[in-house]
Amino acid sequence: MNIYGKLQKIQGEMKAPKNLYNSFGKYKYRNAEGICEAFKPYGDKYKVALFLTDTVEEIGGRVYIRATATLIDTETTEPPMLVTVSALAREAPEKKGMDDAQVTGATSSYARKYALNGLFLLDDTKDPDTEEYQGGGGEERKEVKQTPEQRAEAAYPSRDEMIAVCEGYFKGEKLQKLLDYYKISALKYLKKEPLMVCYNMAMRAGQ
Repeated sequence: MNIYGKLQKIQGEMKAPKNLYNSFGKYKYRNAEGICEAFKPYGDKYKVALFLTDTVEEIGGRVYIRATATLIDTETTEPPMLVTVSALAREAPEKKGMDDAQVTGATSSYARKYALNGLFLLDDTKDPDTEEYQGGGGEERKEVKQTPEQRAEAAYPSRDEMIAVCEGYFKGEKLQKLLDYYKISALKYLKKEPLMVCYNMAMRAGQ
């Protein structure tokens, strides 16, 4: 079973209940820590490991935290061996009662939650924002009803941009091995999911 098969099994079996309660808004919610706790039994069961990483990005003069959830197949070193999903959250300029480190931590937790939602197909579209990160600096948040897959794909550049990045990384023997594995003649024929995997490999190698 490859990484996609393992992820499909986990998505079908994993339960991450909303075990936290906002007494002011009177709603239940889950956070990134709760999702990670719910994942733990599946690490041993399917021989996979979960990693969470953050990067800081400036977009349009605003600072964002990009959280990336990476699921790695620990039984193989051959592609495809990992799946990644990223989510962005804007860091608020200031937030009452919180110092800079706390604001960054809350933003990271918020972004990680939605990266994990996208990876494991956990849907929070009907929930208010969690109490760990509300408002994004006081701006009104508009609910956009998207599937977790749509939210995950929105974090990636266009297909042409991903192919260009992959072409800069996969060359020579490495490229031929990849083409043989996927039974294609050129990178442009990669399907969506393998392309995302290859793009993330190339981006990590360039960091």
